[in-house]
Amino acid sequence: MTRSMLVAILSLLAVPMFGGVARADEGSAPFALVGATLVDGTGAAPVADSVVVVEGGRLACAGPRDRCPVPEGARTIDVAGRWIAPGLVDAHVHFSQTGWADGRPDALDVRARYPYAEVVAGLEEHPERFFRAHLCSGTTAVFDVGGYPWTLDLAARAAADPLAPRVRAAGPLLSTWDFWLNLPAEKQFLYLADEDAAAEQVGYLAARGADAVKVWFIPVEERPADEMIRVVRAAGEEASRHGLPLIVHATSLDEAKTALGAGAKLLVHSVDDRPVDEEFLDLARKAGAVYCPTLTVARGYLRMRRSAVAGEPPRVDDPHGCVDTETLSHVAETAELGDLISERRATPHSLASAERSLARREEIAAANLLVVHRAGIPVAMGTDAGNPLTLHGPSVYAELEAMEAAGLTPMEVLVAATAGGARALGLEGEIGTVEAGKAADLIILGEDPSASASALRAVRWVMKSGVLYDVSELATRDR
Repeated sequence: MTRSMLVAILSLLAVPMFGGVARADEGSAPFALVGATLVDGTGAAPVADSVVVVEGGRLACAGPRDRCPVPEGARTIDVAGRWIAPGLVDAHVHFSQTGWADGRPDALDVRARYPYAEVVAGLEEHPERFFRAHLCSGTTAVFDVGGYPWTLDLAARAAADPLAPRVRAAGPLLSTWDFWLNLPAEKQFLYLADEDAAAEQVGYLAARGADAVKVWFIPVEERPADEMIRVVRAAGEEASRHGLPLIVHATSLDEAKTALGAGAKLLVHSVDDRPVDEEFLDLARKAGAVYCPTLTVARGYLRMRRSAVAGEPPRVDDPHGCVDTETLSHVAETAELGDLISERRATPHSLASAERSLARREEIAAANLLVVHRAGIPVAMGTDAGNPLTLHGPSVYAELEAMEAAGLTPMEVLVAATAGGARALGLEGEIGTVEAGKAADLIILGEDPSASASALRAVRWVMKSGVLYDVSELATRDR
């Protein structure tokens, strides 16, 4: 018997079944999730023995039983002993990158094995493998904050794919560095040569329907600092004129202040060179910025290098089997790439030095996150998925746990990963909390997310637009 036949039979018999019967299409009769503890993403205290009513792909009611009675005739699904939370939002991903070296040959050059043009063509043709990995991991919305022009079409492609998260995209990045990682007829990095270039490039993104303007603010030694500041400000002014939010990659305090002064609404990396100060916090408040710390991505680069030197495949943290087999195969190949690491960078001393440097930056980034959060600056969770060993989908778990290790409470981590992410995407009126009127995007967990961020690994079911999937349905392993 096929799965579709089983679902049809169970539907006729009105037998509750996760992942099959609890499917709500537009205009369908309501159904209710009954008995779970609701952690709604607002930061409010969890609601035990809750009712969440879903109708037409949206939340009709969510709260205690006396406030959310089950509608007459509605199907009920018993989720007692579970926890309901909003779907996770990853506010920092890149569909133009694979999660391995083939998508970032500037980190480790495997183009002799995997020609870069072919890699990018494959990414454009098959984004669904990463769509599914995100949804499988409990992520129901993502922000692609920079990539090739075709990423601007991903929102429509995702909307047509029931196994995809919601997608917003910024398109090609505007860069202070004339970076080489482009294709002959396509660019993902547009060089901010001067103010005129900034205006032209922002106008291009606006015409293409970008959801934001992303600036890759990389200090270049041979370029005067005041010149780079001018072009970043010009990009910000032009973005504001077109009504587009400005997103900035800036990892040093000076660049981050410039970004905020230019009107950045989203900072997608931590300040990791020195502690943030009151000037930074005041600028962030004035800009109405969201801080996306992206704490774990840099470690993936070092892990890849260590794996290649040691000749051992890196461990993949994928508890639900969400990562596709092609990506897993490539990650395992890291153990064969030792000859691509220069002798100077492969010595025990160089690896130890790299570890010390990274650990220091991670320490500063964690401390700054706590300061920013306590100052009342909104925080969003983001992984930078697509970078080496920061895999699309399950990389959210390490990021969430790093935020808790930095000093945020589990509830604060959950809010950052849901309501905070929705704000970063400009979708706070649509997603991010389990409240009446919002899209029915949520996760059902086997552990309490208000007790530990690691509980967010315990995803049992994922709901997107009122369609409920058992995580085992979404797993890609062995497919």
